[in-house]
Amino acid sequence: MNRASPTGPASILYNNANMTFRFSSVVKTLLVAVVVLCVALALRDTSVEAQPQPAIPQYKVDPFWPQPLPGNWILAEVSGVAVDSRDHVWIVHRPKTLTEKDGPPPTSVCCVAAPPVVEFDPAGKVVQAWGGSADYQWPAREHGISVDPQGNVWVTFTGQMDHIVTKFTRSGKFLLDIGRRGQTRGINDTATLGSPTQATVDGTANEVYVADGEGSGNANRRVIVFDATTGAYKRRWNAYGTPTSGPGPKYDPDASPPTEFVGSVHCVRISRDGLVYVCDRGADRIQVFRKDGTFVSEVAIARNTVQTGSTWDLDFTPDQKFILVADGANQKIWIVQRDSLDVVGSFGRAGHAAGQLLWPNGIAVDSKGNIFVCEVTGGNRVQKFLPVRAQRK
Repeated sequence: MNRASPTGPASILYNNANMTFRFSSVVKTLLVAVVVLCVALALRDTSVEAQPQPAIPQYKVDPFWPQPLPGNWILAEVSGVAVDSRDHVWIVHRPKTLTEKDGPPPTSVCCVAAPPVVEFDPAGKVVQAWGGSADYQWPAREHGISVDPQGNVWVTFTGQMDHIVTKFTRSGKFLLDIGRRGQTRGINDTATLGSPTQATVDGTANEVYVADGEGSGNANRRVIVFDATTGAYKRRWNAYGTPTSGPGPKYDPDASPPTEFVGSVHCVRISRDGLVYVCDRGADRIQVFRKDGTFVSEVAIARNTVQTGSTWDLDFTPDQKFILVADGANQKIWIVQRDSLDVVGSFGRAGHAAGQLLWPNGIAVDSKGNIFVCEVTGGNRVQKFLPVRAQRK
């Protein structure tokens, strides 16, 4: 038998009580749901918990590296730096950029230009130096340097009559030229180069990757790959892995990323997991590819930088968790987390003092995480930065 609901004042009390009961039931249900969710979160598998981010590396300058140069030598623009398997540091500089104000004879007894290629041991003592001698017709303008797994030294040249990449033994004996002196026939020609800036050897495949090239008139704006023994052409590509074409686009930081490399393709590096990192300096970005030229990803660095661009060179920390990017326009070293391509830090500012930077053109990292930065256009030096305590992201 159904009981009739009360009427009059009693009905008001009844309805209020009924609503209170129902509201209380809803609250209890929500509380139970919250408790269940908290328990589920507490008991969830630890494998899905957020992994701690790698500590962001920090650095301080070593003002006493390198040791004084022998033979009353002086360095001009130091355009390239590399580290070999023994943690020896190699630089290439441009003796022809020294002027009378720099001190060499005949106006002063101050000093003489060091040979173009100089090798330092880890302590900063000169091991040997060579280049510019009569046994090899030395090109006019030096740019990049690298050392392959066999210990051979690769130097790129960007002068108006150069356009070559040259392979030497570690003692400076000539082995191979790639490209043709005084000849550049454009972006789609595979026998000539146009102001190549850097060469990096993939020891596994015995291939040399060339960033080609610098400047506007002779810039081929491409990555091009050759056999590291014979110099035979293998393949090439442009931004996003597209075929190379004609004149490059102008960079507009407010527009969509350009579909081709802009201006200077200034560096090419290969990570241990086989990815190819390219400095598209004119577009303020780094692009990542597979070895066949397939595009993977990209990151913009100080994207409002115009004219000379921000991405001049890069190298990896020993654990390869971070990319260190030399920015010669903003006088900085940027720190990029490699897996996410997030820019997580930077160091450096313009200046002549130790630890300050003036047109950093190249960067290299040794097995202990020390950074070596070379400078052009008045910097004329190589500096060493030591890793110090790390900072959590």
